[in-house]
Amino acid sequence: MTSTTLPAAPPRLALAVGDPNGIGPEIALKALAALTAPARQRVTLYGPAAVLERTASQLGLSALLRAQRMVDAGALSAQAAQPGRVDPEAGASAVASASAAIEACRRGDAEAVIACPHHETAIHQAGMAFSGYPSLVARVCGQPEDRVFLMLVGGGLRIVHATLHESVAHALGRLRPALVAAAARAGVQACARLGIADPRVGVFGINPHASEGGLFGAEDALHVEPAVQALRAGGLRVDGPLGADLLLAQRRHDLYVAMLHDQGHIPVKLLAPNSASALSIGAQVLLSSVGHGSAMDIAGRGIADPGAVLRTISLLSGTAAQEGAA
Repeated sequence: MTSTTLPAAPPRLALAVGDPNGIGPEIALKALAALTAPARQRVTLYGPAAVLERTASQLGLSALLRAQRMVDAGALSAQAAQPGRVDPEAGASAVASASAAIEACRRGDAEAVIACPHHETAIHQAGMAFSGYPSLVARVCGQPEDRVFLMLVGGGLRIVHATLHESVAHALGRLRPALVAAAARAGVQACARLGIADPRVGVFGINPHASEGGLFGAEDALHVEPAVQALRAGGLRVDGPLGADLLLAQRRHDLYVAMLHDQGHIPVKLLAPNSASALSIGAQVLLSSVGHGSAMDIAGRGIADPGAVLRTISLLSGTAAQEGAA
């Protein structure tokens, strides 16, 4: 396994293992094993100790785990702790470990959170309202959910989403200039944290060709154009609204603002299907999950790739500040 060296005094990170029945525990431990010892000690694991101990034993990493900072969070019964099983206890465990990591960051015990993949069905089976890590960050931090956004980073792109896990009809009903502008500003602030102080921003239109001057609807004129004007008035370098296809083909921007889930997810997943990072931005806590799922079909088999976790650690530690540059 290749050793990854981080810069001197990188940020302290809280690493939550996600759904304990998925590949989260495995990729978390494998990622730690790939770091140098000083970098490893800047990371604290958050997850059920029993599952991590079992996984470490299977991977031959028990000595590493014994030396690792760890918080036992999200304990679940032996019956529920079965790799590959979609289980409400496991869903609740993922939320508990991520919440504990977020709280630690709020207290100043960490500077950012990394969350391994959750399983939305398991969480909903547990009776929990959940629409992704941005909503959880908002709730734990006591902030409005519509002011915490998802930004995908990967494949040479950074894309923040004004709306996310909801029907297209519901998303269109929520889109307003203030929401679009807030998503863009959160993205700009996140870029600054990643080392890009004055990003050039491209804003996608809602309709094809950004409505073609009203030919394809009035939504862009009503909701996106006023947001772009307000952002420019605030001193930001913003282009748009323009068709997403045109902006992405140009590749002249450091940050893109997508109106809908698929506008932002499809290009990043196409270019970086298993290596993207998903940042929850706009709150006082910065959380990044990985851009892939919990892979229940291979959980417990020891073959999961920790590359996305390592790339996210690198991103939050400043060594990938230029990831996404055109």
